[in-house]
Amino acid sequence: MSNKKRSRVTLEQVAKHAGVSRATASLVVRGSPNISKETREKVLQSMKELGYVYDRVAANLRSQRSSTVGLIITELDNPFFSELLVGVHEALDEEGYTVILGTTFDRPEKQDALLSTMLEHRVGGVIMSPVPGCSTEMLERLRQWDIPVVLFAREEIPAGQFDYIGIDNVAGGRLATEHLIAQGHRRIAFIGGSPLSSVWKARKAGYNEALRAAGIDVDETLLFPSATARQGGRMAVKQALQHPNPPTALFCYNDVVAFGAMLGLKEEGLVPGRDIAVVGFDNIQESALFQPPLTTVAAFPENIGACAARRLHERMEGDDSEPKRIILNPELIVRQSSGRTG
Repeated sequence: MSNKKRSRVTLEQVAKHAGVSRATASLVVRGSPNISKETREKVLQSMKELGYVYDRVAANLRSQRSSTVGLIITELDNPFFSELLVGVHEALDEEGYTVILGTTFDRPEKQDALLSTMLEHRVGGVIMSPVPGCSTEMLERLRQWDIPVVLFAREEIPAGQFDYIGIDNVAGGRLATEHLIAQGHRRIAFIGGSPLSSVWKARKAGYNEALRAAGIDVDETLLFPSATARQGGRMAVKQALQHPNPPTALFCYNDVVAFGAMLGLKEEGLVPGRDIAVVGFDNIQESALFQPPLTTVAAFPENIGACAARRLHERMEGDDSEPKRIILNPELIVRQSSGRTG
């Protein structure tokens, strides 16, 4: 048996096999609409039979324009990012981009490694949610390489350096807390999230504003930070219930934390929405299906993703205007978990 390495099939070989010109085969590969269905199918069949693989990196080098975009998120198990990813893909698919996805798990060293890898793969731009305490050194390297960056969800980088797309977290925290105050609650705990995160700080600021506007003192002993996961919310609510003067309502950092908190309440024999009111943040699809359905603040992740993708496309097409800060308005969605639904 020969150990000779098989050579890469060229586009010229595909064109000859299909009986078309190389230019026609190239148009098929690039998805041009100016090719008949019959010709397209013939070229695609030749590609399949010959084992042709499109060398996107080489094509990008030839055109001096990358059609690949890097997307960096912080976690995989939060449906917020899944819904955001839908918005990114729908917007970028329209422009013919390919997305490379990376996850930092909120580790700065992982974020730097992902950015380095994406640079090596010559991405044309990056959409990312930065980790808390994010160093600007790697982002500055991207700037020096003239690669556009659009940030979303978290404002860990000083304002004005890069485009940013996100929800008004202060207004969202205020909406959630005002709703619980209107239900008659004065002992409202803030559950979940990390105080190092810009999002936590902003939602906490809104929580503080609503309490003070209602003449309620901010009680720092009613803050229970945790991992932004179900288990984090479950453990945080158990800590809250051990408080000498426990809360009657919970404002949760996000919906996933709220799900964990409600599970924790049920384990203690308490009924969310009856014994303790619960409000989440994000309005992911599961929030309407959970039992009881979760009152939450809509953060419109799919809209954020689409807006970030469109802004990156503008940058990649040559827009060199000053960085934009695009903030979406949150919306309170009232369901059964917070008590009365009127």
